[in-house]
Amino acid sequence: MTTAILKQALAGETLQFIDPRFAEITKINQQNSRIRSDLNGHDHTPAEVIQLITQMTKQPVSATNSINPPFYSDFGRHIFMGENIFINQQYFFVDLGGIYIADHVLIGPRVTILTVNHQEQPALRCNVVCKAVHIQQGAWLGANVTILPGVTVGANAIVGAGALVTKDVPANTIVGGVPAKPLRQIKTS
Repeated sequence: MTTAILKQALAGETLQFIDPRFAEITKINQQNSRIRSDLNGHDHTPAEVIQLITQMTKQPVSATNSINPPFYSDFGRHIFMGENIFINQQYFFVDLGGIYIADHVLIGPRVTILTVNHQEQPALRCNVVCKAVHIQQGAWLGANVTILPGVTVGANAIVGAGALVTKDVPANTIVGGVPAKPLRQIKTS
């Protein structure tokens, strides 16, 4: 069951930390913290890793995915994965706003994907601004990439190692740098 505050987060709405309903987010995070501790603190088979991540996300995670611990997230419930995904180790997902990973995506080590931000005005800074991130089919995120809230990485795109992605990446494009800029188109034939 998805409650109103979780639906608001996935819809890209701003959440108020002082809203009493925010306690539900805190409760889910605490529950998932125990799962993350088990996942990262013990040696697990690939099938057990998939099972633990399924418990955390509360939705099926395909056995075709290869996910390498340690697994870090600040929430865990709003990670949505397709099939045949490879995720290397030491990645960090801030997923309250929703991370959508399509089929055949490659994610390198130490990748950070952020879906929340805060408002700059001091009086409003405790609010959580949610914006989903979409990694489309066949995309490849190199090592140490950071994806900021609201970004879509297009199908078959490549994000070079160490890039900071602040804007959408077109399909079939290689980007790199800080901030990431288009480097060239990928030849598809």
